[in-house]
Amino acid sequence: MANRVSTKKRKWPKVLGIILLALFIGAGAYAYSIYTSLTKAVDTMHQPIDREKSDKRDEEVVLEKKVPFSILMLGVDEREGDRGRSDTMIVLTVNPNLNSVKMLSIPRDTRTEIIGNGTTDKINHAYAFGGVEMSLDTVENLLDIPIDYYMQINMEGFSDIVDTVGGVTVQNDLDFTYEGVHFPEGEVTLNGERALKYSRMRYEDPRGDFGRQQRQRQIIQAVIKKGASLSSLTKYDEVFEALGNNVKTNLVFSEMVDIQKNYKEAAKNMEQLTVSGTGTKIDSIYYLVLSDEEKQRIQTELKNHLELQ
Repeated sequence: MANRVSTKKRKWPKVLGIILLALFIGAGAYAYSIYTSLTKAVDTMHQPIDREKSDKRDEEVVLEKKVPFSILMLGVDEREGDRGRSDTMIVLTVNPNLNSVKMLSIPRDTRTEIIGNGTTDKINHAYAFGGVEMSLDTVENLLDIPIDYYMQINMEGFSDIVDTVGGVTVQNDLDFTYEGVHFPEGEVTLNGERALKYSRMRYEDPRGDFGRQQRQRQIIQAVIKKGASLSSLTKYDEVFEALGNNVKTNLVFSEMVDIQKNYKEAAKNMEQLTVSGTGTKIDSIYYLVLSDEEKQRIQTELKNHLELQ
């Protein structure tokens, strides 16, 4: 059965990573200048997608009406000359009526049908085959729920964001060395380069991809906490520029404001979900295979949370 970790142990600040931007708007004398930089960054971050309305939702989501919604977070490792793969895939369902958020991490090796490509493969390959659109369609098919929004974070450039906030401190629960850098167990302070290496290691971790996902969430959480602090306001231009260069989303500014206004209480009650599967080699390639019962369990839980049942 999937493990569930309460928000008290692994707290995800606010509802979405990008909502930290809205925290800067009311910052006293800085307000107008910050607002200008914020809207510029949001314009850069905004990337609409060419995708038909999901057939898994009857009506369009209207955030002003406090409708439960979902978002897919993609941590993409894009390098020069390589489109990359979405090594981190996290689905958030947000219900303002229950004031709760459910966060599901999908292992990168999950074997599933790649919608639009006519193949069955690792789910993280959907991004390499068809970008955000194919990733959204594939996740929708696997979970049998509508995915309303997406947020893509370029992990290669994420080091820039870490550096602009002056580095981050995380609590490391595994002593390991990766690409020549030693990360001792306990409190670790990281600059951008070290944070990127810290978030990439998985083969030395007995938890495999689950451990790496946890470290990536640690880095993102630490950046948001540091970026939202008053001391960071002195260089908000750099923070917003780094976000604009490395985060893409189909959310527009008005929707971000609606989420901050109507959904922020939900973030105080967050439950993390994981899926259980069987590691299997097919044609010498490793996959995580989910049983029909496990898929049904996750689908039902997320549908209920989105009030689709």
